[in-house]
Parts: sequence; structure tokens; C-alpha cells
Amino acid sequence: MAGNELVSDDIAITVAVYAALTYDIISATNSSPQTTELNAATRAGTLMKWVRIGLLQAALFGAIGALLDKRRWPPLLGAGLAAGLLWAQYVHARNAGIAKGQPGTETY
Repeated sequence: MAGNELVSDDIAITVAVYAALTYDIISATNSSPQTTELNAATRAGTLMKWVRIGLLQAALFGAIGALLDKRRWPPLLGAGLAAGLLWAQYVHARNAGIAKGQPGTETY
């Protein structure tokens, strides 16, 4: 790799793949942040449990990627950045929903 070794198409693709994988895992295990906000008053604990489970799954894939990628850091950057952003979104959604105290969209 000529020039700056921290900038290349391969690195950008790897970071993007692991970020997208993290978002896909969260999509598979969770409702949206909007749904979390709407229903936080009645089931914040369950909603956040699944956010944690999804983020643990994403961390596992990021770690596997780091073991398999000779550069190590691009999978960790992609998965880590996406995980941090997603965590912040869900925490904000939970807190906003609890603060509103509205009944939510679900009936029991």
C-alpha cells in the first residue's frame, strides 16, 4: 500500500462492512429506537436487554473479524463505532420514553 497506510479502499470497505453488520444484528434483535421510546414506560428493561444481547453478538463478530483481518483494527472500528452510536440512540430513546410516561403502543 503506497502512501498513507491508514487510508485505502480495502480499509474503508472493511470498516463499513462491520458497521453494517452491527446495524443488521441490532435490527434482528430489537425494535427501532422509535418503538423503544414509545414503549419504554412499560417495558424498558426488556427492550434494553435485547439491545445488550445484540451488541454482544456484534462484538463477537467484530472480534472474529479482528482475528481474521491482518490489520486487526478496521473490524473493531466499524463494529465499535456502530455499537456506540446504537447504544446512544437506544439509551436516549429509553430515557425519553420514560420521561414522557405515555402508555405506549401496546396493550396487554
